[in-house]
Amino acid sequence: MTRRRTYAALAALALPLLAAAPAPAPAPAAAPPGAGHYVDCSAATSPADPGDGTVRHPWTTLAEANAHPYGPGDRLLFKRGTTCTGTLQPRGAGSAAYPFTIADYGDAPGRAVLDGAGAHDTVLLADTQHVRLTRLEITNAAAPGTERNGVRLRLADYGAARGITLDHLAIHDVRGGDFKTLTGSSAIHVAVEGSTVPSWYEDLDIHHNDIRNVDREGVYFKSRFSKRALVGNQQDPNAFPGPWTPSLGVRVHHNTLTSIAGDGIKIDTTRGARIDHNRVDGFQLRSQAANAGIWTFNTDHTTIESNEVSGGGNTKDGMSFDADGASRNTVFQYNHSHDNKGGFLLICPYSGAMTLGTVVRYNMSVDDGARLIQNCWGPILDTRIHNNTFVNRTTVPGYLVQDDAGSPATTRHELAVSNNIFVNEGAAGGYRFKNPTPGLSFSHNLFHGVAMTRPDPGGVDADPLLRPDLRLAPGSPALSAGTPIEDNGGRDWFGNDVSATSPPNIGAYEGPGVN
Repeated sequence: MTRRRTYAALAALALPLLAAAPAPAPAPAAAPPGAGHYVDCSAATSPADPGDGTVRHPWTTLAEANAHPYGPGDRLLFKRGTTCTGTLQPRGAGSAAYPFTIADYGDAPGRAVLDGAGAHDTVLLADTQHVRLTRLEITNAAAPGTERNGVRLRLADYGAARGITLDHLAIHDVRGGDFKTLTGSSAIHVAVEGSTVPSWYEDLDIHHNDIRNVDREGVYFKSRFSKRALVGNQQDPNAFPGPWTPSLGVRVHHNTLTSIAGDGIKIDTTRGARIDHNRVDGFQLRSQAANAGIWTFNTDHTTIESNEVSGGGNTKDGMSFDADGASRNTVFQYNHSHDNKGGFLLICPYSGAMTLGTVVRYNMSVDDGARLIQNCWGPILDTRIHNNTFVNRTTVPGYLVQDDAGSPATTRHELAVSNNIFVNEGAAGGYRFKNPTPGLSFSHNLFHGVAMTRPDPGGVDADPLLRPDLRLAPGSPALSAGTPIEDNGGRDWFGNDVSATSPPNIGAYEGPGVN
C-alpha cells in the first residue's frame, strides 16, 4: 500500500470517531444576582460586634436595614416571631427578571411584625420599582389620631414605577386621624407626588392582604398629575398643571378589609384598573366625612367585579359602589352588595365635573338601605343599569332613585334602568323618587311589593319566584321577559351565557327556571 493510500485509509477510519465525539459541555448557568439580608430585632448585639446582615449575624434594627442599598434579586428578610419598631424605608430597586423581595424567614408560628409605633409610615417604598413586599404583619397604633399609614408607596418626579407587588400582608390597627390626603391616612396608601416629571405606577398588584381596624382608608390612591377638563371644578388645588398621567395596569384583588373608618377601596387617576374578588366588611364606621365601599375618581376604563361589600355604617354616602367625578367607562358587574345603610350605588360627578359611560350589570343587592341609586350634581351621561337583582327583606329603602340635582331642568342626567328585579318583602312604603330628571328612563323591570310611579314599558309586577340563591323558579314571569342589551358582558352573575340578540331574563340570573 502506498503512503498516500495509507493516509486515506486512516482518515476514513477517523471520520466515524470524529462524528461520534461528544459536544463540549455547556458553560454553567450564571447564578441569579442578589443576596439574602437578615433582620432579627430580638437579637442582642453590641457596638463592638454589630450584625452584618447574614443569617448568623443579622441586623437588629430597621436603621441598619434602611442604610443598605438593595438591587436586583436581593432579599430583605425579617425573622418570624419578632417585632421591629419604627419605619422601614429601604433604598434601591429590583429588575423585571429579579425583583427585590421583602419578606420573612424562620419557622416560628407568629409572623414577623413591623410596628410603626406612631410614625407617619410603617413601611415607605419611595421612588422604586420591581419590589415585592409579602408575608409580614404591619401595624401602627401608637399615638392615635395623627396622619399615618401602614404601607405607603410614593413617587416624586420619578417617571414610571413598574412591577410593585404587595401581597399576603396582615395590616391592622393603623390608627390615623380622619384624613384622606396625598400623604395619608391608610392601610395601603398609593401616592404620586412631585412637580416636574409626570410619574405613574405600572402593573401594580395588590392582592391577598388582610386589612383590619384602620382609620381612615383601606386602600387609597392619589396623584398630583391628575388635571384634566373632565374633572371640572373638582380639580385638586395641588394638582400639577401638566398632562393627566394615569397609573396603568393596576389590579387590587382578593383582599379582605374589615372595620374601616372611611372608604374601603378608592381608585384615583388610573386607566384600565381592575378591582376584583375583594371582601369589604364594615366601612364608613368612624369618619365624619362621606365614604363608600369601593369607588373611582378621575379614572378611565375601570372594571369592578366579583366583590362582596357589606356593613356601610351610615347614610353619609355609605353605599357599596360609587362612580365619582371624572369617572369614564366604569363597569360594576358580578358584585354582591348587602346590609349597607347608605344603599347600593352612587353616581356623583359633582358640580362642574362629569361622569360618563357607567355600566352597572348583573349585581346582587340585598337589604341595602336609604336609597338604592343616588345621583349627585353634574352631568351623568350614557349610564346603563341593567339586569341587577335588588331584594329588600328587613330594610326598606327610602328612595329607589335619589337625585340630588337641585335644578333638574338644567342638569343633564342620562340613566337607562332596564331588566332589573326590585322586590320588597318588608314593610310597605319607600322606593320614592327625588327630583327625577327627564333623562331617567325605565324599561322591562320587575317591581314586586313596590309601588312604581314612573313609566316602565314592558315592566312586570308579579312575584318573580326567586329561589333562596336568587335564581328564578320555573314559571317565573321574569324568564325571557327582558329586552336585549348590546355589549352586555356575555355572562350573568352565575356564569351563564347571555345572548346579545334574544330576550334575556329580567334580573341577574340568565338561565332556565330552577326547581
